[in-house]
Amino acid sequence: MKSYRTEQDALGEVRIPQQALYGPQTQRALENFPLSGTPMPCHFIHALAQIKSSAARANQQLGLLAEERCQAIVQAAEAISAGRHDDQFPIDLFQTGSGTSTNMNMNEVIVHLAKQQSGLLLHPNDEVNLGQSSNDLIPTAIHLATLQRNPSLLQAISHLQETISAKGEEFADLVKCGRTHLMDAVPIRLEQEFSGWSAQLEDARERIQHSASELSPVALGGTAVGTGLNTHPRFASLCLQQLAELSGVMLTEAPNHFAAQASVDRCAAYSADLRGLAQVLIKLCNDLRLMNSGPVCGFNEITLPALQPGSSIMPGKVNPVICEAIIMLSTQVIGLDTAVGLSAQSGQFQLNTMLPLVAYNLDQSQLLLHNACRVLADKAIAGIAVNRQQIAQSLSRNPVIATALVPRLGYDLCARIIHRAMEQQRPILAVAQEMSDLSEQELRQLLDPEPLTRPGTE
Repeated sequence: MKSYRTEQDALGEVRIPQQALYGPQTQRALENFPLSGTPMPCHFIHALAQIKSSAARANQQLGLLAEERCQAIVQAAEAISAGRHDDQFPIDLFQTGSGTSTNMNMNEVIVHLAKQQSGLLLHPNDEVNLGQSSNDLIPTAIHLATLQRNPSLLQAISHLQETISAKGEEFADLVKCGRTHLMDAVPIRLEQEFSGWSAQLEDARERIQHSASELSPVALGGTAVGTGLNTHPRFASLCLQQLAELSGVMLTEAPNHFAAQASVDRCAAYSADLRGLAQVLIKLCNDLRLMNSGPVCGFNEITLPALQPGSSIMPGKVNPVICEAIIMLSTQVIGLDTAVGLSAQSGQFQLNTMLPLVAYNLDQSQLLLHNACRVLADKAIAGIAVNRQQIAQSLSRNPVIATALVPRLGYDLCARIIHRAMEQQRPILAVAQEMSDLSEQELRQLLDPEPLTRPGTE
């Protein structure tokens, strides 16, 4: 039979599971918000614990917290940030909009751990939360957690870029039909097609890197409404110095605390750039799916790795499952960004009250996109095989290659040549020889596909 203990907060007595490290405010939140069953991300909880540890050290430096009490907080917070107590943070992400429930969850767990480890009885508000408010602490933790995960995302994007570039170099000599509006167009080298994807990813990576740099200013020091009530004037700067040493992330105190606490504009900008990466991945995967389509009735230009049977009813069918999964994932990221964008509108007066949702969605988007880039690179791009015969046959039948004759014959005559070749299902070279005064040798030179992919070169 489950045993309970009774603790008291400002609203009265609360029954709490005997083995729980949290206290009454956490228990109330668990009872108040049985909504999704999804707690705040562990990565965010670890970042929040790092700030608590740094805050204790700052308050000890300021003479506001005795050394032994500071060390008790630090020891407990370090255990939390190391992931040893993740199960003690069960509050639903859909909770009070400031994240106060999660902040108090952290304070209460630190109090109980400190009592276990050192025998000291700390106060969750007066000591663990000294100089802080959920209103400046939670936004700061969002920025910290996002910046901590950002390098691994950038590395994953680079890995995908490098895999695409390496695969493209394998096909440097291969010319294929270009396509616009999904219709035949002038020739392009497969390497050039791959380079376009790589450049899109590089642009997305640079945008994410830039918007991440805009997350450095944080709300810490503003306390309740941005005025800094009940905190030491030097608290924020000292805490952020300690945090830089602990986390390796350099944050700065926001120049205007009222903006920092009333808005999540910088988070929304970062999320929008994550959405931009998701859009690139969708375009890339759709191109791959079309190029892989077939094997008989589609483009059949490439073959993606066969990873699993594709149908429960059609034997032998293999589908582009990685591309489909990445498209779904990227669509989800776009949805997460939409929610962040709507959250950015919810900064009434001195506080944005959608902070837990912003924290969760940024964490999920980063995680999903990181995994998407890795999986797409390793399970799809790296194993692409090219169907050279199919590509050559399609290119040889492409009438739009007559575009290369426009400088010599003019647009109108070339259009007539193309239409006749298509109607009669004959090669462009033969029809052009009939309808123009160019020799076969000249036509072969002008219609050679490879030089057409390198205009302006000798």
